[in-house]
Amino acid sequence: MSHDIIDRGLLPLLVFFCGLIVGFVVIRVSVRLIRADVRWWFSNVTAGDTHIHHVVFGVVLTLSSGLGLIAFSINGDQTAMSVLAGLFGVGAALILDEFALIFYLRDVYWSQEGRASVDAVFVAVAATGMILLGFRPLDLYFDALRDLRVEHTVIVDVVAAGVNFLLAAIVVLKGKVWTGLIGIFAWPLLIVGMLRLARPTSPWARWRYVRRPGKMERAIRRERRLRRPLVQAKIFVQDLIAGRPDVLPHVRAATEDRLDEVVRPAPAPPTISPRRGLSGTMVGLPDDAGLSRPRPLRTTDDSEHEPVEPHA
Repeated sequence: MSHDIIDRGLLPLLVFFCGLIVGFVVIRVSVRLIRADVRWWFSNVTAGDTHIHHVVFGVVLTLSSGLGLIAFSINGDQTAMSVLAGLFGVGAALILDEFALIFYLRDVYWSQEGRASVDAVFVAVAATGMILLGFRPLDLYFDALRDLRVEHTVIVDVVAAGVNFLLAAIVVLKGKVWTGLIGIFAWPLLIVGMLRLARPTSPWARWRYVRRPGKMERAIRRERRLRRPLVQAKIFVQDLIAGRPDVLPHVRAATEDRLDEVVRPAPAPPTISPRRGLSGTMVGLPDDAGLSRPRPLRTTDDSEHEPVEPHA
C-alpha cells in the first residue's frame, strides 16, 4: 500500500476514487429514501417553490475543492491534497448523478433518460480505476515503439497520441463508447472496434449505412442478438442501484421495449439543398414531410414486426 500508492503519489487519486464511489452510493440511497417518503430521513432541499437539485451542491464542492487542489499542488502537500481530492470526488459524484439533467436540460432523474447518469458514473469509476491499476493512455503504444527500437521523441509521442485518439473517435462514432474508452488504454481494442460493424443508431451508420440497406440490416440483427443479454444485465443492475423507473415495470419487458426503442436504422444525414437562394436550406430532417427520407428497413430475424421506421 505504502509503496504502490503513497510513494508513487497516487494517494489523492485513490481518495478521489473512494470519494466518487461513496458519494454516489450515499446520494443514491438518500434519493431512494426521499422518494419512498421515509419519515425519519431528510426531504428535498427547496428555496421557496424551487427544488434545489444536488448537482448544485456538487458544482460548489468541486469548484472549491478544485481551487484548493491547485493551491496545494504548489508545495506538494499530499495530505491536504488527499482531503481535497476526496471532497472533489464527492462533488463529482453529485454532479454525475444528475448528468442526465444537465444533458437533457430537464428533470429526467426517474425516467429512462435518467439512466445516462448511472452510465456517466460507471465511466468515471472505470477510467479512474484503470489509472489506479497502472494503466495509462498510450502505454501500449510506447511499449510497441520500444520493441521496434523507435526513438522516443516528442514528435513520436504527438503522432502516437493523435493516432490513438483518432481511432478512439472513430470507435465512439460507431456507437461503441466503452470500447473507445478502454481502447484509449489498450489500442488493440480500437482496431477491433474500428473494423467491426457500427451500431445501427450511431452517427457512423447515419453517414455510411443509410444507402447500404444490406449492411444496415446486418448491423440491426447483430445489435439485437448481442445487446439482449447486455441490456437485461444492465437494466437489472441499474434497477438495483437507481430504483425501478416509472415506465419500466419489469426487466424482461423492459429489455424488449428497450431493444425496440434503440435498435433502429439511423436516419439519413441532413443535406444542403441545391436550390439557389439567399442561403442554403437543410433537407432530410425527420420533420421535412418525407424529404430525402430513407426507405423503411425490415429486420429479417424478426419478420413479424412491422418495418422499422427511422427516426432521429
